[in-house]
Amino acid sequence: MNEISPGDDAVAQAAQRLLRAAADRVPCAPVRDLIGRDDVRAAYAVQELLTARRLAAGGRVTGRKIGLTSPAVQRQLGVDRPDFGVLFADMSVADGASVPLGGLLQPKVEAEIAFVLGADLADGPLDDAQVRAAVAHAVPALEIVDSRIADWDISFGDTVADNGSSALYVIGGPAKPLPEFEPVTATMTLKRHDETVSSGDGAACLGDPLAALGWLARTARDVGDPLRAGQVVLSGALGPMVPAAAGDVFTADISGLGPVSVRFHDSASEGATA
Repeated sequence: MNEISPGDDAVAQAAQRLLRAAADRVPCAPVRDLIGRDDVRAAYAVQELLTARRLAAGGRVTGRKIGLTSPAVQRQLGVDRPDFGVLFADMSVADGASVPLGGLLQPKVEAEIAFVLGADLADGPLDDAQVRAAVAHAVPALEIVDSRIADWDISFGDTVADNGSSALYVIGGPAKPLPEFEPVTATMTLKRHDETVSSGDGAACLGDPLAALGWLARTARDVGDPLRAGQVVLSGALGPMVPAAAGDVFTADISGLGPVSVRFHDSASEGATA
């Protein structure tokens, strides 16, 4: 990734504010007072600083997540681009597992198509054909997003700095290679228990989830950390995100892929259980 200047006090202060919120389990004020609402360089500098700290503590990167893929959300935040965050191994939750709310602050759930890469996306034109060929398979996924910023009062700078407001992710199955599945035509229904709480389709994700993957591939290479074979990419929400509470059971069904589910409980001591 790009080198971060240790002398950038605003970046360091923003990172420290987010770290304290995560450690204390108390949401903090936005960090845009330190790094601005839409300073792309500063926002990703904070994210990189937090990523480096996590890696130094033994974290292992498993992929990336793409956010702000919906035109409506972009308009809401006054931006014209998606963003990305980093996925770590300890963010992965088994399909159907129960997640303790004690480890989260203000979680929400969204349904996505995840791509598992079979080839690096580091060289070449990174055009549509290359991106499609690099996908080993697609799987249904749930992203449990969470914001360290109080009341989800986020700008582009806040969510990028906060690792794309990421927390956990759930991968379902079975896996489908792209010759057997066309992401842009997929439809999604997300249910809480038996009630439909969100719906959408592949076109809601930057026009095509594969277009989102292509954007990420080019952006990741530009910042010096290209996508690699074996990594998971959450391509972006197919419908609105939904708040999660203790006792909730969410199941997303993505046409052509199948279901993926997660439960929530209020005891942090139990941990995530199947």
